Amino acid sequence: MNKKVISIASVILLLIVVIAISATTGSIKVSSWELIHGLVTGTNKNVQVIRDLRLPRIIIALFVGAALAVSGVLLQAVMRSSLADSGVIGISSGAGFISILIVTIFPKWFFFMPLFAFLGGALACFLVYSFSWKAGLSPIRIILVGIAVNATFTGLGQSFNYRGSYAVTQVNQATTSVFTMKTWNDVEVMVIYGTIGLILAMMLCSWCNMLALQDKSAKNLGLNVNRARLLVSVVAVLLAAVATAIGGLIAFVGLLIPHIARILVGSDHKVLIPFSALTGALLILTADTLGRTVVAPTEIPASIIMTVIGGPFLIFLLRKSDRIHGN
Repeated sequence: MNKKVISIASVILLLIVVIAISATTGSIKVSSWELIHGLVTGTNKNVQVIRDLRLPRIIIALFVGAALAVSGVLLQAVMRSSLADSGVIGISSGAGFISILIVTIFPKWFFFMPLFAFLGGALACFLVYSFSWKAGLSPIRIILVGIAVNATFTGLGQSFNYRGSYAVTQVNQATTSVFTMKTWNDVEVMVIYGTIGLILAMMLCSWCNMLALQDKSAKNLGLNVNRARLLVSVVAVLLAAVATAIGGLIAFVGLLIPHIARILVGSDHKVLIPFSALTGALLILTADTLGRTVVAPTEIPASIIMTVIGGPFLIFLLRKSDRIHGN
């Protein structure tokens, strides 16, 4: 059987299993049958608690993982670097900082956080792209500039931690990657913006394939390279920003998932993007489920688990940088 088919089928199966485990495991435990029956009939109080608290958390984890993974795929296509990731190069921290800044100044605008996060992510992406460009894009230069931009925005964001206002407190909670107490309103925002971003990403898959070529070759194929880079970057920032605004700061998803996905299904973005979305959703939901069950009742944020996994993986990629395209 085709390797791609096996990989996709395996990820879908694992995703279904993890969703079932996540929904039925925790401080309140029910069987899969009790969960389904309770959701249909509405007579089981434990299932009602799961519906109101755990299901929103699961859905948000799935969409955050998918959005961050696809954002990484798009950024790597634009920058022609396997080291590009919204968390590593500062897009997520930029999104978080601008959200905190605007809400601090205008507390009543709290519900426009996704828009402010998008503007912050776009600013960070522009800075990284501008400072990294020197007769082309070098993967090492991107990662170094990105780390500097990420550190700057992270420091600026943390400087607001002691302001004491309710709105800023809520923003800080929203940028710590703890999915606790997420509501169906959060789900609505994440699903709407996330779905729009994922659909747009699929529509741009042919451009992403051509961006992998040298600029001259892409132009010869009729692609407006600058316009393509701009639009693909906008979609990547949209996905990373909404994931940050709703799910918090989580690094390395867009670094880890695309690399694994290319090994399993190849570099054709028509397959790579949807497969990365599924795998990213699986990864974040697994991390969140482990974080809230392994040392219960204490929770380990998904961002900490991803840092433990992603840090060594980044070192591995840097060690193998002679194989990274664009270097």
